[in-house]
Amino acid sequence: MNKMSTIEKIEKGLKRRYFSERLFQIFGISSIVFGLLCLVVLLTDIVGKGHGAFFQHYIRLTVVLDAEKLGIDDRATSEQIAMADYDSVIRESLLELFPDVSGRKQKKQLYRLVSDGATYRLQGMLAEDRRLLGQRVDVWVSADDDVDVYLKHVDAEKEASSRIDEQQALWLAALQAQGRIEKRFNSEFFMTGDSRNPEKAGIKGALMGSFYTLMVTLLLSFPIGVAAAVYLEEFAPKNRWTDLIEVNINNLAAVPSIIFGLLGLAVFINFFGVPRSVPLVGGMVLTLMTLPTIIISSRAAIKSVPPSIREAALGIGASKMQTVTHHVLPLSLPGMLTGTIIGMAQALGETAPLLMIGMIAFIVDVPQGITDPSTVLPVQIFLWADSPERAFTEKTSGAIIVLLGFLIFMNAVAVFLRKRLEKKW
Repeated sequence: MNKMSTIEKIEKGLKRRYFSERLFQIFGISSIVFGLLCLVVLLTDIVGKGHGAFFQHYIRLTVVLDAEKLGIDDRATSEQIAMADYDSVIRESLLELFPDVSGRKQKKQLYRLVSDGATYRLQGMLAEDRRLLGQRVDVWVSADDDVDVYLKHVDAEKEASSRIDEQQALWLAALQAQGRIEKRFNSEFFMTGDSRNPEKAGIKGALMGSFYTLMVTLLLSFPIGVAAAVYLEEFAPKNRWTDLIEVNINNLAAVPSIIFGLLGLAVFINFFGVPRSVPLVGGMVLTLMTLPTIIISSRAAIKSVPPSIREAALGIGASKMQTVTHHVLPLSLPGMLTGTIIGMAQALGETAPLLMIGMIAFIVDVPQGITDPSTVLPVQIFLWADSPERAFTEKTSGAIIVLLGFLIFMNAVAVFLRKRLEKKW
C-alpha cells in the first residue's frame, strides 16, 4: 500500500483551502448582490407607487362670483367672505358645462368631480382681490381624489377606476376634450397640512414638526453629549463608577426606542407636566435616545487625537482645560459632527417613541413653534398607511420618498464632513 507523499498532502490541502476560499467569496458576493437586488426592488416599488403624489389633476371651471348667490353685500367684510356659499357657484359652473344633467343622483355624481377644497380656492382668491366680486373668472381647482386616481391609472390599472362610474368617465372625457383638465406639479403636497381628503393632504405640517423636533434634539443632545464625552475621556477618574457609567452608555445604545418613549411619557409629561404632542417633548425624548450615539462617537473622536498633541500643549505650560478646549476639541470636532449627524438621521426616522407621547394626533394646522401641537414625518406616513383611500397610498409612498431623501442627504453630509475635515496622523 503506497503512502501519500508530503508534496501530495500539501497539494491536496492547498486545493481544499483554495476551494473553501472561493466558496466563501461566492457566498460573500451573492449576499451583496442579493442585498442590492432587494434594495432596488424596494426603491422601485416605493418610487413606482409614490411618484404620482407629486402630480395632481386640476379642472378649469368658469365661475360667476355673484354677490347675491354668495351671500355677500357691497361691504364684503372678511367674515362674509369666509362664510360665503361658494359651493353654489361651483355647482352652477358644473351644470353650465353639462346642461343636460338632471336628477338629484346625477347632479351629485357631477359635483363629486371636483374636490371639496375648491371652495377654499375661491375664498382665497376673493380675499386676495375683492374686485373679483360680481365678475366671471376662470379658476383651476383640484380634482376629487377618485378622479385623480382614475386619470392617472385608467390605462394601466382598470381596478383603479372602480369608484368612477361610466357617466362620470364620459364627463371627464368631455372635459379633457375641452382642455379643462391638466396634470400639474402638486405644490400643495408640500404647502399644506394633513387632511381627511387625500387630494388636500400635504406634508408641510409634518415637515415643520420634524424640523422643530430635530432642532430641540440638536440643541440639547450635542452640547450634553460632547460634554459627557470630554469628561469621561479627559477628566473622569478610572474607577468602578466610571466603568459602570461607560457600560450603561453602551447598553443604552441598544435599548429599543419605544422604551425612551415610555420614559418621556412618565417623566416629562406625567411628572413635569410638559404638554403632549408638541415638538418640545418630542425633542427631549429623542435627545435621550440619541445621546448614547453622540457620546460614543465623540469619545472615539477624542481618542483618535494623538497623545503627543496633549503632551506638547502641557509641555509649554497649558492647563488641562486649555489643552482640551484649544487642541483636543478642535481636532476631534469633525468626528463629533459626523456622529451627531448620524444620530439626527436616526432621530428623524423614529416613530415608536413619538407615538408614546401623543404625536400621533390628527393635526391640520402647520405648527409655528416648539410648543404647538404637531406630528412628524414618520408618524404622518404611519397615519396615511392606515387610511383605506387609494389616493393615500400615493401620499404614503410620496412621503417615504421625501423622508428617504432627507436621510440620504444627512448621511451624505456626514460622509462629506468626515472626508473633508478629518486629519490623518
